[in-house]
This record gives sequence, C-alpha cells and structure tokens, in this order.
Amino acid sequence: MKKLIGILSAVLLLSQITASAQVAVQFKVATLNVDGLPQKILFIQTNPDGPGADGSSRIGKYLNQKGYDIVCLQEDFNFHGIIEPWLEDDYQLDTWSGPVGTDVPGKSIDYMHLQNLRFDCDGLGTIWKNNITLTNSERVSWDASFGKFSHANDEMVTKGFRRYELTMPFGIDIILYNMHMDAGDDPDEMAGNDTKDREARQSQWLQLKEDVLAHLNDRPILIMGDLNSYYCRDLIQRNFINGISDTGIGTASDVYVELMKDGIYPEAIDGIVYRDEEDKLYDGQGNTLEPEELDKIIYINPSEGTQIKPVAYQVDKEGYTYNGKPLGDHYPVIATFEVMVKNYTGIESLVPTDTDEPSYYNLSGQRVYQPANGLFIEKSGKNTTKRIIK
Repeated sequence: MKKLIGILSAVLLLSQITASAQVAVQFKVATLNVDGLPQKILFIQTNPDGPGADGSSRIGKYLNQKGYDIVCLQEDFNFHGIIEPWLEDDYQLDTWSGPVGTDVPGKSIDYMHLQNLRFDCDGLGTIWKNNITLTNSERVSWDASFGKFSHANDEMVTKGFRRYELTMPFGIDIILYNMHMDAGDDPDEMAGNDTKDREARQSQWLQLKEDVLAHLNDRPILIMGDLNSYYCRDLIQRNFINGISDTGIGTASDVYVELMKDGIYPEAIDGIVYRDEEDKLYDGQGNTLEPEELDKIIYINPSEGTQIKPVAYQVDKEGYTYNGKPLGDHYPVIATFEVMVKNYTGIESLVPTDTDEPSYYNLSGQRVYQPANGLFIEKSGKNTTKRIIK
C-alpha cells in the first residue's frame, strides 16, 4: 500500500506541474582549460608544470562529482583518455581530435620543414549530460593565428571553435560554442611585445561574431572557453558585445559583468596589460587593474525566441585544489541559467545505447545503478522510455 501511495503521489505531482502554464528551470554550465599538453614537443618546452596523468585523473573526478549539465574543455590533448572514463556513464562526449607530439600514431614529422608543422587537433572537448540531445555540430578553425616556436606556440595546433545545436531537457533548444583563442607569453605581454597576439585575437573575435550572427535565430546562444582575452586589453565589448547587440536581432552579455560588475564592462586601455603569478592584472605603470578571468561565459538572447537568464556565477578556487594547489592552470568558471518553459512534464530524452541491457537515469540525467522507488528514465537498446520503478 505504501508503494502504491508513493507511485500515485509521483503521478499526481507530475499532473500538477503539467497543468502549470510556465515553470522556471535551471541548468549549470562550466568552462575549464584542463592543461593537457605534454611537457615537451620536439625540443620545445610546452607544459613542464602541467597536471600530467595524476592531475588529469583528479580533474576527471572533480567533474564527475560536480555534475555540471554542460562542460566545455580546452587543451584536452594528451590526457583525454584519463579524464574520459570519469565522465562516460553520465555524459555524452564530443569527438576527440587527438594528442600532440612526435609519437602520434599515423602522423609523421617533416623535420626538414618544421616551419610547416601543425598538429591537426584543437584540444576542444565538450560534454553534456545524457538528458541533452545533440542535433548538429561543426568544427571551425581560426582564419588568423600567430606564434609557431614562440608567443605561446599557438600555430603548433589547429585552434578554433566548435559549434553545437543542443536540445536541453524540456525541449529547450540552444546553440553552444566552445573555443580557445590565441594566447601570449607573460614576458611578451609585460614587455608590450604582444601586438601580433592581440591582432590575432581581434580577428578571431570578429570571425566569431560573423558566425554567431549567421546562426542567430530564435535560440539562445552560449559562448564559453579559454578566450585569452581581458576586456581591459582587447576590444571585446566594442567588436563583439556591442557588435552583436547593435544589429537589433539579439543582445549579448558577459555573465561575470552582468552579475558581478552591475553590467559595467572594464574599460579598455592602451598599452601594456599583463598578469602576474598570482593572477593579478597590471598596466604598464604597475597599477593594479580590476580582476578578470581569461575564461568567459557569454550568452546571447535572440530578439524573438527563447530567453535565458543568468542567476549565478562562480570561479571555483576552493573545490578545484589538491594539497593546497590548483589542479590545473585555470580554475573552472561556472554559471547557472534560468529559462521559463511551458508544459513542463519532468520527462526528458536520452541518447539510445548500443546494448539491450537496460540502464536507469534520474531526471537530472545521472546514471542510477540501483534505482529506488520513484520516477526514473529507462534506456534500453534503441528505445528510451519513462517508467516508475516500483
């Protein structure tokens, strides 16, 4: 009898929610540079202080425990196989573009023409929970970049962005961008020798803007990644934020600026801008500038269509540590969004598995190995069904 009452209560709750005209639902996203370069490529020191295999395993465990709905990874190169096992039960993973180095299977190095060396991998890894469906994706390389054996070696890999069309739970369609922009070395920035790096990023921001405008319709757009950009150093507000909002077909906003800075963007300055080892920003005269992350989450709402609203922003410096030190070079940047949905039923879709062995997921898309009584999702073979586990 108690089981029957529990089942009826769940069904009654669903019917009450369905009757509601609109309900606010939330989803949480994160962007994270996992610092997955090998320590050396050829004779070039690329990442001597990186997390390596052990640190990458801890990064995978961190993501597994946090359970973000969507995560955009950058520099997911040589330790992808260590991070992935932590995520494969609860998430769908995008296609890995491969490692970098001289021992990559099927790749040969033309040592007589090292100036042409470029590894065909972007280091972009995107994961989304099992209750999110991918309908389309595309990988795009930057038109301009700078630095082969200097200036952060950006031209050693094929940087760019990946664009995804996703259907979130409750029928929310969004477009997601994951990207990694040109970087610069600290000594070059401190000496004001980063002009070519800035020019490359400016070209990339303009290329991104054109791609966004080409795909902006009635779906909100999320842009996440290691953008290697500061509002005080690069003309992001003028070239991208205002460049999109001024079209009248959508409005762009940075979650950090909106929630933490009352919508006021840091002022772009001329001259040197650099970051020290403690992540503090300075200008050429040594004056301290407003703190700002290189990793950003920007959202764009269409003028007509679904609207999303940021309700929380966080840089996880406390949780992303081991023995008092950060797990990687960048702390995760996290945002929570809210969206109003109609006719919410609490039932979501999952990508079918390749096996007929049934598996169960809760309504957050997390795999449940021993489902208790209540409402769960059963995924078996090519069929996805909703059922109450008695």
